[in-house]
Amino acid sequence: MGFEGETWYVRGAAPVAVGTGGDPESRGDAESGLDPRHGGGGGGADIGEILIDEADFPWLSGRFRAGPAFAAVEDLFARELALAEGDDAAHRSRWEATQAEIERTVRLISPDGPVAAFLLHIRGGRAWFRWSDAPFDDEGDEGDEGAGGAGG
Repeated sequence: MGFEGETWYVRGAAPVAVGTGGDPESRGDAESGLDPRHGGGGGGADIGEILIDEADFPWLSGRFRAGPAFAAVEDLFARELALAEGDDAAHRSRWEATQAEIERTVRLISPDGPVAAFLLHIRGGRAWFRWSDAPFDDEGDEGDEGAGGAGG
């Protein structure tokens, strides 16, 4: 599918302040708040980068390189994976709440820009995710496989 070798970015949900200098590289896109120097824009603090090395549709996975803001969300991702491994209704409910917190806290940015919906797992130096250009439906497009994780 051609994803191998791409770098995807995980950024904080809060937008970054974009410079207003005359240099287009430092100016960014004033209307969208995108800063082309930071992973195609669309996010705040640098949580990390994912260098894709495996594409197993619908999952992409790769090496995760933590950014300076990863420590602030590391426990959130650890909790999400722990809950994903449970298979009873109580775990599922808590996993969904934790996943919603991740979606409010971070943005996943492809080489083409921010994606509309994603399911992202991070453990150590690996990350795996699925994504969509459109929001997932209420039925939970992530399905059972999404809750339990997949990929490398």
